Amino acid sequence: MKSVALVILVLSFAASSSRAADSANAGAPVLVELFTSEGCSSCPPADRLLVDLDRSQPVAGAELIVLSEHVDYWNSLGWHDPWSSAFFSDRQNRYSDHFGLKSVYTPELVVNGEAEASGNDWSQAKSECQKASGEQKIPVRISAVSVEGGNTLHAHLETDALPASVKKADLYVVVALDHAESDVKAGENNGRKLSHVAVVESLTKIGSLEKGKNFAQDVELKLNPKAGSGNLRLIAFVQEPGPGKVLGASLEHVQKN
Repeated sequence: MKSVALVILVLSFAASSSRAADSANAGAPVLVELFTSEGCSSCPPADRLLVDLDRSQPVAGAELIVLSEHVDYWNSLGWHDPWSSAFFSDRQNRYSDHFGLKSVYTPELVVNGEAEASGNDWSQAKSECQKASGEQKIPVRISAVSVEGGNTLHAHLETDALPASVKKADLYVVVALDHAESDVKAGENNGRKLSHVAVVESLTKIGSLEKGKNFAQDVELKLNPKAGSGNLRLIAFVQEPGPGKVLGASLEHVQKN
């Protein structure tokens, strides 16, 4: 019995050590938002760049959490982007004001809410991700994820408290399609088959963080019934108002049956 107890103790210690090692080796989360459109001829290379960032994870010590946000201001020029929304155009406009730009443009990358670059500039994108990976992050935890009836997603979200230097921040939750494709029939990309990664279906503010207090909340999100079955991504991130700097983020893959 003693030997069995010893084996259990050793296995338990090994599992604990493995979890600790995994936690220590986890990359610092960096949120990478691509503002894009299927009606824009210069956007497909940026869409591919986002796929490369997601798959290759080229920044040591970082976990790049990518989002593809399709704007709607190209829709009047021949092709209605099926993933587009005025919400993303508005979010991009607020970033434009934040960065002091004269106008919005596509494709545009926003890294951690604090730097922007052309969506086709791999070098600058990687450089900004490297800078962001070295900054202090607030732990964001997603747990108890489930899909009910194929159209309702449940999850539990938690964060640590804000650092002393930050007065206020908001917590957002994102549902994104792992992969999406379109056969474009008109506009600047007429005749092309386009592929996208992490296409944002919804981006919802679920609460605000108070200074010195942790955050914990169950969330219920309605899924797009037209999205069909397949893999989804659930992303949660903490961001200063503005929108401003992203202070922490987390990603979970979800199977929608």
